[in-house]
Amino acid sequence: MTNFLKQSVTEIRGIGEETAQSLAEMNIYHVEDLLFHLPYRYEDYRLRDLADVKHDEKITIQGKVHSEPSLTYYGRKRSRLILRLLVDRYLISVVLFNQPYLKNKITINETVTVSGKWDAHRQTLTANELKIGGTSNAQDFEPVYPVKGNMTVKGIRRCIYLAFKQFGQHVEETIPISLRQKYKLINRKDALRFIHYPKNGEELKQARRRLVYEEFLLFQLKMQALRKMERENSAGIRQEFSSERVTGFINHLPFPLTNAQNRVVNEILSDLESPYRMNRLLQGDVGSGKTAVAAICLFASVTAGYQGALMVPTEILAGQHAESLRNLFEPVGVRCELLTSSIKGKRRKEILSQLKSGEIDILIGTHALIQDEVEFKQLGLVITDEQHRFGVEQRRILREKGESPDVLFMTATPIPRTLAITAFGEMDVSIIDEMPAGRKTIETYWVKPEMMDRVLGFIEKELQKCHQAYVICPLIEESDKLDVQNAIDVHSSLVHYFQDRFKIGLMHGRLPADEKDEVMEAFSENKFHVLVSTTVVEVGVNVPNATLMVIYDAERFGLSQLHQLRGRVGRGSEQSYCILLADPKSETGKERMKIMTETNDGFVLSERDLELRGPGDFFGKKQSGIPEFKIADMVHDFAALETARQDATILVESSYFWEAEEYTPLRDYLTSTGVLKGEKLD
Repeated sequence: MTNFLKQSVTEIRGIGEETAQSLAEMNIYHVEDLLFHLPYRYEDYRLRDLADVKHDEKITIQGKVHSEPSLTYYGRKRSRLILRLLVDRYLISVVLFNQPYLKNKITINETVTVSGKWDAHRQTLTANELKIGGTSNAQDFEPVYPVKGNMTVKGIRRCIYLAFKQFGQHVEETIPISLRQKYKLINRKDALRFIHYPKNGEELKQARRRLVYEEFLLFQLKMQALRKMERENSAGIRQEFSSERVTGFINHLPFPLTNAQNRVVNEILSDLESPYRMNRLLQGDVGSGKTAVAAICLFASVTAGYQGALMVPTEILAGQHAESLRNLFEPVGVRCELLTSSIKGKRRKEILSQLKSGEIDILIGTHALIQDEVEFKQLGLVITDEQHRFGVEQRRILREKGESPDVLFMTATPIPRTLAITAFGEMDVSIIDEMPAGRKTIETYWVKPEMMDRVLGFIEKELQKCHQAYVICPLIEESDKLDVQNAIDVHSSLVHYFQDRFKIGLMHGRLPADEKDEVMEAFSENKFHVLVSTTVVEVGVNVPNATLMVIYDAERFGLSQLHQLRGRVGRGSEQSYCILLADPKSETGKERMKIMTETNDGFVLSERDLELRGPGDFFGKKQSGIPEFKIADMVHDFAALETARQDATILVESSYFWEAEEYTPLRDYLTSTGVLKGEKLD
């Protein structure tokens, strides 16, 4: 059977080689590409009532010419035509630039239709379009398409019109009738016609509803099928842990678990018991208790007769984890050891030998864990902390240290749920969305740079209480390009200000790794009272004595990064503070500072950050895994994304989906994208 839509655009009558070349520059090669090249906005030509129009809105109105138009010339070949227009009960001015020929075409009492920007203060419409007569544009909504190269919006409109005229009837349905009826979705052919040529707002709304759901459903089907294959084709280990001992361990923790921690622990333990390999992401804000969850799950794996590994990004962090986990594990007879590149010689050989023989139950360390010489007797659970700091390859090597061990990735960077179910769609996601009771909220203030004297006074006040402070700067050295404070200059000025009263440390990304560790260790041991640093402290050590975070040029940072930096303080029992030094010029910058002072919830912040920056900027433009949707918007269409995910999960898990004829188009899609090689998933 001929797939008409897969034919070259040159098969469309009226499109020649030259036009095809221009379309190719826009990645449009086939008829289907052209039909699915969707508008990104519409010129709205619906007639408006001036009573409902806001200042600076683009509108279309109709009225009678009230007086003779006046024409004035200024500059070289520039002109301004002004006419008075009676629109219902309003008498307004209409201004048209550089269209002098209209003066002789307009007569008093004639009805005209004009489109342009409304100035509510001056009761003036600056028009870019005027039509003589009582009819509006042929369409209420005129589509505006993205174009590049030699192609114009008018040109692409013509190409799409020709494609529709010749091939529109060949658009095939993808969504089965059961789902279309469930959500009252229009068919695919009508959806495409309405999105390109809407007669009214309702048609546009229905077309968008249908196409957004389709785009999300196809994407989620792909993700869920990949997830099913990954799970079922990688036989894991069924860890038969002792529920009794795990419950006893939880009951003897020095603190009660929150409801969120309990929920997450149950999700992970359920994965350990299943015959499939766990592939789960654990998200939790700074201080939400991810380490306690990791400890419980590692303990469960040990009771099942397996070993556990915890990989963290820095030696200091590894040391701190090892110390806190030893305190929890030693009383219950579980042996926990630390392995970093600093551990050498006889001690290193001893650890490696005992790990291989199974005497060590849990190994904590940095990327030293993935070296060839590190061999486990029976690795059952791999946990990677701050998973984004390790490359995919490093995580894979650690996973392959055992025979299909269960894998848990942890991050303190709150990822909005919208992104988590897209970027990490092939993983299960667990979220600790509750903070332990009694934890004090960090008080956050936004101050202008001219208040620096007061900020210095506040720093001194905290230091006199024997507390410590971080001072964060965006750059290391002075830069001509950006007028921002830099770490070296700030360090010098603070050394000068505090003289011999307090010691000021300096840390930045250009320091060798061992020097960075030395500075950080000195700060954690209170040898430095203030640490001036770039963002290298973002993921770092636990310094309970640090109660103050000062961030220079805070408007230069994203909300999530500011929140991560703020999370470096507030780890002890004392009240902690975060001071944002910023003088943002943009509305977005001001909004960011305002949001930071209003909430300490990382997930709320990450959602707001996503709204302000968009998905592309949240992870960085080139981040793999963030799909570029043609019409759907992950932030604003989140409800549809969640619905499509649930539907895709149910479909992929049901045998009916893999057999019934109504789902053939969806199965064909999975085959065409390479997810399926023509085979059926059982």
